[in-house]
Amino acid sequence: MKKLALAALLVLPLTAALADDAAMDHAGHIVVQPDAIQWGPAPPVLPAGAQAAVLLGDPSKDGPFVIRLSAPDGYKIPPHFHPTTENVTVISGIFHVGTGDKLDTMKADKLGAGGFVSLPAGMHHYAWTEGPTVVQVHGTGPFALTYVNPADAPSAAAATKP
Repeated sequence: MKKLALAALLVLPLTAALADDAAMDHAGHIVVQPDAIQWGPAPPVLPAGAQAAVLLGDPSKDGPFVIRLSAPDGYKIPPHFHPTTENVTVISGIFHVGTGDKLDTMKADKLGAGGFVSLPAGMHHYAWTEGPTVVQVHGTGPFALTYVNPADAPSAAAATKP
């Protein structure tokens, strides 16, 4: 299986917002207002169509991180796993998450805004959205993603297109 590093690709334009005086105007803590979040394309390790923003830390390095993912209706992330625990909170929309090696729409939990799931390191899982959805992912880096079926990796799909 080809291991794809999500973290190295997640350092997005929000870094500039965090350096902004408004984001760091308090001694020792970071404040990010909703209108200061700078979205950019999700890293290519994820299927096309989503936007992402880094709110805290550097997911490619050791230490805590917080990222957000904004995905359109019907966005699917095929079965995959991570070397570290992944914690997901639904900010808006509906996020379905299931466990196993095949995406099965009949075997998943449906989480609405405020819902939370914690997926231990190595757990095979998949997800999809119902309606436009924003989730917040936090954990301890480095954060990486490995697809259970390497052919599901977006880079593998791009490599097979004429």
